[in-house]
Amino acid sequence: MDIQISRDKKTILLIHPPVSKPCEPPPGLAKILGALRENSVSCTVIDANLEGICHLLGGPVASTDTWSGRACRNIDINLKSLRSWAVYSNPDKYKRAVMDVNRLLHMAGRDYGVDITLSNYSSPSLLPVRSSDLLKAAECFDKNPFFPYFKKRLTESFLQHQPDIVGFSINFFSQALCAFAMAGFIKNLAPNILIVLGGGLITSWMNIPGFKNPFNGIADQLVSGPGEAALLSMCRQETSCRSSGNRYDYGDFNLNQYLSPGPVLPYSGSRGCYWKKCAFCPEQAENSAYVPSEPHDVIEDIHRLKRMISPCLIHFVDNALSPKLLKHLAENPLGTPWYGFARITPHLTDPDFVRGLKDSGCVMLKLGIESGDQAVLDDLQKGIDITTASNALRTIKAASIATYVYLLFGTPQENGSSAAMTLDFTLAHAEFIDFLNLAVFNLPAYSKEAEGLSTVPFYQGDLSLYREFIHPKGWNRNMVRQFIAKQFKRKTLIKSILHNDPPFFTSNHAPFFKGVLTFPHWGKIAGKFDNGEFCG
Repeated sequence: MDIQISRDKKTILLIHPPVSKPCEPPPGLAKILGALRENSVSCTVIDANLEGICHLLGGPVASTDTWSGRACRNIDINLKSLRSWAVYSNPDKYKRAVMDVNRLLHMAGRDYGVDITLSNYSSPSLLPVRSSDLLKAAECFDKNPFFPYFKKRLTESFLQHQPDIVGFSINFFSQALCAFAMAGFIKNLAPNILIVLGGGLITSWMNIPGFKNPFNGIADQLVSGPGEAALLSMCRQETSCRSSGNRYDYGDFNLNQYLSPGPVLPYSGSRGCYWKKCAFCPEQAENSAYVPSEPHDVIEDIHRLKRMISPCLIHFVDNALSPKLLKHLAENPLGTPWYGFARITPHLTDPDFVRGLKDSGCVMLKLGIESGDQAVLDDLQKGIDITTASNALRTIKAASIATYVYLLFGTPQENGSSAAMTLDFTLAHAEFIDFLNLAVFNLPAYSKEAEGLSTVPFYQGDLSLYREFIHPKGWNRNMVRQFIAKQFKRKTLIKSILHNDPPFFTSNHAPFFKGVLTFPHWGKIAGKFDNGEFCG
């Protein structure tokens, strides 16, 4: 069917493609939606990630083994439990529900020869770092496991709304192949449609030196950075458009279908990073500007959104919450649990300041400590003092705020002794750490620091963002992985912390286990959600 689109008006359809964690709505599209509607642009949005995953979970599964059979029988119960509070008070039941739901996605993907999880999508034959493979995904869109879903959904949407422009927000490699499959179907359905690709991954690709759009015939335009202005310019002749800064619109998202015990409100009080000095930082390579909103505007807009959607949790998605915004939050309590990423600064060693954060609703802080070796931190220009980090962990724990700590192994500055110091630091502070994220360093291919290292391709693809490197201190990747597996993870105290991490959902669900339980009257709030009082 070839749907002809009228050109006497400009209507935009925004799409969040599979696969990413289906636990909260996409803030990037909500922000674009708000800006478009503030400027009277007709637009709709589809969270194809959430809808597509739910479609796969509701389909038939060939249960040839006991686990798959149990998962199939209990799918409705498991989905309901992940959307209510009770299961989050029992980590073992929660993990079983998550693993059973994920099992069905795995089985659905297996029938198509791909691997699907609650947080990832991968294909053994198509790589998202090869433009030729992305074009093949677009050409063979009917081979995608989400095709039965998006064929029906997009056809209905086109007939109802007749969009002139379709914008895809692609932030992760796990979304790329499905996004191109959907784009290929759209070009087949309505050849004259204007397809625009944006999002974090597209921005990174466009900053590859010498990059030129390799997606001609599928993607008509690519957008680097914020997409609001670019889409508005496609819809009107005026050069000036109204904008109130952060004007999120979550009204079109089916908030009660996400796999969380209540609506989660993602919100960013800034673009970019206020520190922007770390070695190998993509913010530097992409020359991303730091643009903060005024703290009082952030508070005002969050209260506006709270009145609309009654969130059970606010997720600040800033690269790092600035001390200025944290101070304003402490002085102006939100009345709803919240969490976000914060840099280690002396502010977090001040008991009164941290207690103010707790009283304002802060239930968890994500902290990038990275290494226990001060020399490594200095070489990476992290701006972190390891003694300050130690005091901050103690102070945060004393205020009953949960901590989600990120550690990074295998940087060019690290060696075996440095990694051992990170192990010692973690063991010494285990009682103050609730969750751990252990990562092995990937070298950004186009960072200025990479120029001084001997490198080889990480992936054989023209869109690869990373490169393998010969470690200057002999601390190669295999040694790093062996250290993590055989020394770091085997320590009893660390093993206990790692056991806390929610599978697949990780930091997005972590506050429901540690932080939210310490929020005043959380039980009463949980009861309202489970009783359906806040359901729209």
